[in-house]
Amino acid sequence: MNGTVPETMRAAYIDAVGPADAIRYGELPVPSVGPTDVLVRVSAVAADPVDTFVRSGAYATSLPTPFVVGRDLVGEVAATGPGAAGLAVGQRVWCNSLGHGGRQGSFAQYATVAAERLYPVPAGVDEEHLVAAAHPAASAWLALFRHGRLRAGETVYVGGGAGNVGGAAVSLAARAGARVVATARARDAEAVRELGAAEVLDHHAPDLGERLRAAAPDGYDVHLDTSGRGVLADAVESLARGGRLVAMVGLGSGPAALPVSRLYTRDASIVGFAISNATTADLAEAARGVVGVLTRTPWRPRIADRLPLSRTAEAHHRLEAGRVRGRLVLTPS
Repeated sequence: MNGTVPETMRAAYIDAVGPADAIRYGELPVPSVGPTDVLVRVSAVAADPVDTFVRSGAYATSLPTPFVVGRDLVGEVAATGPGAAGLAVGQRVWCNSLGHGGRQGSFAQYATVAAERLYPVPAGVDEEHLVAAAHPAASAWLALFRHGRLRAGETVYVGGGAGNVGGAAVSLAARAGARVVATARARDAEAVRELGAAEVLDHHAPDLGERLRAAAPDGYDVHLDTSGRGVLADAVESLARGGRLVAMVGLGSGPAALPVSRLYTRDASIVGFAISNATTADLAEAARGVVGVLTRTPWRPRIADRLPLSRTAEAHHRLEAGRVRGRLVLTPS
């Protein structure tokens, strides 16, 4: 390992899964660095709803203890293992796949990251936007292109087009040459149109189903509900022949009716997607999509608040209460 680093750091961590109040903020040893690892001096992190699922135990995954929470980071290479080729001390980097699958999280002054999970920060890209976009934009890219197999000329439905993932999905799909029909609150409609949506429908409209059918008489080639309010049976009914429904929300939802006959008579399909299952190759492709949406489209993540890392428990409380409209960005003190 090269580079000079301290022996201890401040971190937000838990000793066992549980409520947000179980998060502690204090001293931990700076993590060791393996042969193909990189030690990153963290500049900023973003709090994701999935972080609360991991912390609470709702999303079962291997967690070392004490466990540092969080997935996303942007920072600077502080030290590298001998096999971490292509990365140098002082280089600006980002990551969005820590904090699950046996990997420690990002909410600390330092984090060890496998070199294959780190991406350079491109010149000219705002780092706060980058860390805030990392999770939602990568999720949108994977849902649309890896799992939805979206192609130019197709029609895609994006439920929740004004949200974090939804806004990125609208921009990515429109840039790829797809026709986008989105739903949003009436007050957000113009902003979603500016992201590239051909039509934006009020998700509170009593005749929303009729409006969705009228907007795509032949059905939707890709159906992506990022809002969590969609009805599975209605979504299946809206699919075109060969249409793909990408299910990516609803961890806490109950049983849903599935009109199987409408699937096989249309050669349609439903695929589940969780970014936690993405391969490193998929994540690397999605990382290019994240940079692309920030550099080639008007979409930018909405920053709801900025907090010190010592207030991580508060951030989790706010996410679980549904009081956050935008992204929470935290910085180590």
